[in-house]
Amino acid sequence: MSSFLLRSSRGLSAGILPRTALYNCQKSLFHTTPAAVLQQSSRVLTPENKTTTTTQAAQNNGVDEKKRDQNVANDFIEAVLYGSKKTKEEDNQTHSKTLARGKYVHELQKHKVKPEKVEEYINLVTSYFPKMANDPRNELHLCGSWETVIGELDTFVHIWEYKGYPGHRNTLQRLAQDPEYNAFLKQLRPLLISRENNVMLEFSFWKTSPPMETDGIYELRHYQLKPGRLLEWETEWRKGLECRRQYCEPVGAWFSQLGELHSVHHMWTYPDLQTRKTTREDAWNVDGWAETVYKTVRLVDNMSSYILKPLSYSPLR
Repeated sequence: MSSFLLRSSRGLSAGILPRTALYNCQKSLFHTTPAAVLQQSSRVLTPENKTTTTTQAAQNNGVDEKKRDQNVANDFIEAVLYGSKKTKEEDNQTHSKTLARGKYVHELQKHKVKPEKVEEYINLVTSYFPKMANDPRNELHLCGSWETVIGELDTFVHIWEYKGYPGHRNTLQRLAQDPEYNAFLKQLRPLLISRENNVMLEFSFWKTSPPMETDGIYELRHYQLKPGRLLEWETEWRKGLECRRQYCEPVGAWFSQLGELHSVHHMWTYPDLQTRKTTREDAWNVDGWAETVYKTVRLVDNMSSYILKPLSYSPLR
């Protein structure tokens, strides 16, 4: 049986096993069970006056064993064709368990507004978003709201912080039943060209900044990583962050869980563009920064940078 399974798995993995052979493989796995062997053994080895009792017990036990064997066979076929369930579950959990702080879930909303509707949009979100953030029934708070001044113009970015996935679910369920929120959406939609959101987790080494006033500019950087390179990127970036921290403190950094996958966002604040320029130049004089850039750039498919201006109600401004 073991040699048969080995030959079958090799044929399946190579993509050369015919469909009829796969059926026979399944049939053999499903019907050649220890239960059948046990029943035959009981008839040969059991004394005549105990054959009936022993055989009946074997049949009862054989029902459970047959189910287990069928499950094992099913798992074997699925693992050969599609990969182990356990392995896939572990792979899906690795990044969030290894990298994330784990306390909060963040949502990055991006609204592309019709140019002629920008002022109306600003007035609308300024009147409603603080109410939404300060309502104790909602399990969230607003990190910040910004308008893009360099990059995608007429675009607004909002970052919300939920009390984990349960907080995200509870808040959305409550808002769906809230007449004021639905009235807000009815006013909002005609002002937009498009909107999108991404659900993100914080990097464990980079806690999102609490509300503060800097009277400066904010830079949001976006990195689209090569699939499967997030752990490597985090390892190298964590080292380089210490170089940058000597000159300015980061606002936050997140990696996507839902939406645009293999995606990283991080945010910085500067007094002005000139300070940003000199700060970035100074970082190149610190040992380790050039190496960080070299090792992380090769993991990235594309990157972008946006300069943002906070809205008047933004907790980070």
